[in-house]
Amino acid sequence: MDRLTEMEAFAKVVDQGGFTDAAKKMGISKSAVSKYISSLESRLGARLLNRTTRRVSPTEIGLAYYDRALRVLNDAGEADALVACMHAVPSGLLRISVATDFGVNHLSRALPDFLAKFPDITVDMDLNNRHAMLVSGGFDVAVRIGAPEEDALCARKLSETTMRMIASPGYFAKYGHPQKIDDLSEHKLLHYRSQASGNVWNVIAPSGEMRQIRTVGSLSVNDGQSVLNACVAGLGIAYLPSFLYAHAMARGLVEDAMPDLPVEALGIYAVYPPGKITQPKVRAFVDFLVETFSEKGSVDW
Repeated sequence: MDRLTEMEAFAKVVDQGGFTDAAKKMGISKSAVSKYISSLESRLGARLLNRTTRRVSPTEIGLAYYDRALRVLNDAGEADALVACMHAVPSGLLRISVATDFGVNHLSRALPDFLAKFPDITVDMDLNNRHAMLVSGGFDVAVRIGAPEEDALCARKLSETTMRMIASPGYFAKYGHPQKIDDLSEHKLLHYRSQASGNVWNVIAPSGEMRQIRTVGSLSVNDGQSVLNACVAGLGIAYLPSFLYAHAMARGLVEDAMPDLPVEALGIYAVYPPGKITQPKVRAFVDFLVETFSEKGSVDW
């Protein structure tokens, strides 16, 4: 007889406290349940159940076997569910949380290809520079800049970006390049209010130590693209990720303010709630992001 069916029959008898109710749960006859139990006890060479006219209960050996049998049955059920899930067509509403700058400049441009590839998925994308709570916020997946802080979330690295201080050639022609970190106090620094560090830049000095630079300038804004626009216009020095400034730098609109400083690299991650089985729509989206952004270098944006 099938070992899993024998285990299932035994577990149902223990759960229901008798053969009749176990048979109803399994949708088979009481005699069939009895045969499964007899076959199991015969194969194991041990009595697993105490039988009286009023009730059925597990023996000491039966109770130990019951605990192990439940694990096996649960694992078998999860294996079946995993196969079914992996064969399922990705579909349904996919809610995404993403940092505004990355969402506007990169993710939104990639979404048409994703939706064309998976027409049964609809996307609701929330652009926000704060870290939204995935589970309580009802999000399926988030794209975040920097190492994930929540250990409870699953994370896959998509790419990297670098943080650099930049300004326009016109700005440098007027005010000159800062030669050392302390010189920044004499420059106009554009404050990006959405940075987690507030109005302070955490800059790596040539010695390797982390220096904190307080931003003082004529502009404070909570949008990275606006900071970049102000930087291109010559209003000051900005501290931005390469996925924002790379195109402007390639066109000669901005330059590195202090090229000799060490480069700070930040990972870009897709994070999603943990689970033994990842929903097909989430798995499809994360795989798509890896394929789309993995070839992007830390400055190749």
